[in-house]
Amino acid sequence: MRIRAALSETADGPFTVRDLDLDPPRADEILVRITAAGICHTDLSMRRTWPPTRFPMVFGHEGAGVVEAVGADVTTVAPGDSVCLSYRSCGACEQCAAGHPAYCRDSRLNTSGGRADGSTALSLDGAPVHGDFFGQSSFATYALAHERNTVKVPSDLDPVIVAPLGCSVQTGAGTVLNVLEPEPGSTVTVFGAGGVGLTAVMAAVASGCRVVAVDPVPARRALAEELGAAATVDPTDGSNTAAAVRRSTAGGSPYAIDTTGRPRVITQAIESLRRQGQLALVGMGGKAEFDIMTVMAKGLRLRGVIEGDADPAVFVPRLVELYRAGRLPLDRLITRFPFAAIEDAAQSAASGKTIKPVLTFG
Repeated sequence: MRIRAALSETADGPFTVRDLDLDPPRADEILVRITAAGICHTDLSMRRTWPPTRFPMVFGHEGAGVVEAVGADVTTVAPGDSVCLSYRSCGACEQCAAGHPAYCRDSRLNTSGGRADGSTALSLDGAPVHGDFFGQSSFATYALAHERNTVKVPSDLDPVIVAPLGCSVQTGAGTVLNVLEPEPGSTVTVFGAGGVGLTAVMAAVASGCRVVAVDPVPARRALAEELGAAATVDPTDGSNTAAAVRRSTAGGSPYAIDTTGRPRVITQAIESLRRQGQLALVGMGGKAEFDIMTVMAKGLRLRGVIEGDADPAVFVPRLVELYRAGRLPLDRLITRFPFAAIEDAAQSAASGKTIKPVLTFG
C-alpha cells in the first residue's frame, strides 16, 4: 500500500516526507494507521549515529493510532482498536519472562532496521527502505507493529496524549514508580526538566514525594514548580549545584534521577545524594567518570534504567489511569505539529524550544 513517511537519507540530513510503499502485514504483524507520533531525543540521537548502510531509514517510536488489519497469528488486538505503540521485546528470554522486557536479550528487535529475516516492509520506487524502528517506524501515515509493542487504549483518549506514553512518559514515570519506588514524604531530585524529567516530577508528586528539579532553563524550572516541585536549582548561577541540592534536602537527597546523560551532571547528582542514596541513570550519553570513593563511602546505589523498566502491556494502562485522574497533566508538556512540519518539530526539540513535540496526522 502507498503511504507517506518521513525519510532520513543521511545522518545529518533533514526528515523529508515522501511517498513510500508498505507491505501488507505478515502473520505476526499489525497494520496501524498512525494518528499521532511523539518526537523523542532518541530519534534524533539515533539518527546521528545510525550506520550508513542502514539508510534510507524511517524512524519514530512513540506512535498512536488505530488498527487497520492484523496477521493471522495476532490475537491481542483487532481492527478498529485504538492503540499505543511502544518498544519491542521477544517475550521468551529470562528478562521478558521475569517481567523486565526493557532488558530483553534480543535488543536488535528495536534497532536492526528491518525484520528478523533481513527484509524490510518499506520501499521507495522498488528500492528497500529500512524501518521497523522499535518495532514500528511511526513517522509515517501507516506502520507495521507487533503484539509485544502494541497496547490497546481507550478510543476516546486523545492520540496526542497516547503517543508519548510509549516511551518518554513511560521512562520518566516508570523510573519513579517501578525502579526507585520512593516512600511518600521522601525527596526525589530530578536533573534535567525536559519531557522525561518533568514526567518524573509528575510521578514523584503523584506518589506524595517532595521534588527538587535542577535545570538551567528558567521556564522549565517554573513549569516544574507549577507541576508540584517544592524547589528548583539553577545549575548555571555560579554556585555549587550539589551543595544547593543538599541545602534544599536537609543534607542530601535520598533519590535522584539524571535525564541528561552528561558526565558533569551525573557527578553533581552523585554528590547531591545522602548516604545510601539511589541514583537512576536515564539519559543517553557517552562515557562518564566519577569518584568511586564517594560512591563507596556513602554506600550509594547507581542504576541504569531503560524505558522505566516497564512492561508496556501493564504500565501503559496505569499511565492512562493516572492521566485521567489528573495526576499526570501531560497536556502541559505537549506542542502539536502537523506531520508535514516534522523537520520543524525536530529542530524545535533539538534546540529545547519545545518540551515534547507531537506530530498529528489527518
